[in-house]
Amino acid sequence: MGSLLYEQALKPWLEDNATERAREIARVAQHVEISLHALLDRQNAQLADYLNRQVEGQTISGLDGLIAQAEQHLDELNNRLETRRQELDRERHCTVADIVHLGRARVLPHPERQSPQIAPMVRDDEVERMAVDTARAYEEARGCVVESVEADNRGFDLISRKPHPEDPKSFVEVRFIEVKGRAGVGEIFLSANEYRAAERLKGDYWLYAVFDCASQPELHPYQNPAQLDWQPVTKVEHYKIKPDAVLKAG
Repeated sequence: MGSLLYEQALKPWLEDNATERAREIARVAQHVEISLHALLDRQNAQLADYLNRQVEGQTISGLDGLIAQAEQHLDELNNRLETRRQELDRERHCTVADIVHLGRARVLPHPERQSPQIAPMVRDDEVERMAVDTARAYEEARGCVVESVEADNRGFDLISRKPHPEDPKSFVEVRFIEVKGRAGVGEIFLSANEYRAAERLKGDYWLYAVFDCASQPELHPYQNPAQLDWQPVTKVEHYKIKPDAVLKAG
């Protein structure tokens, strides 16, 4: 049973996800290299300016401190670049762990899906479309090129790329955006897949919460939302007990 499941379901799923993850990481890596090298170039130019002033004997108050501060910032940027390279390299690896049969389940619509507690979790296509349109308009106003990946189940809805002002084929910023819309102002829920994507992509992942979609949409962008105080949602459906425990209790 385990080998059949692996060969017919998990192996193809793993191959598809590994290919998609490789493409995604390549995009993130390109963004990291471009954006951090731009910061490094700017900091190197600043440090060189300070050092030239020191060589020329210019008497500038606090010049030694400015040089030390620039060197420290340069070290931090280099460390940040190396750390992100290592993180992305680890994220390239996909594998299927040991298969353990835990049981099977039949999935049905929630019987309380119209209740005030559950209704906010039920998808409203009209509200979601308004939220995505609002997010897209916001990004395009920033001068970005927006790609929708809503149908790909990748843990985010949009990829927004800001072209380099001198080279439109490269990008100085890339945002992986998950859009959440609410008719009014309500709780935001992330699926397990979306939360894992937020943890993996860190500062490149953005949550765009769009409130009041039924009237005047208001967008609230959050970078690296995995750092927010999310609470896992669980609900006990049943309790069970062994027959021996009942017999002994009697």
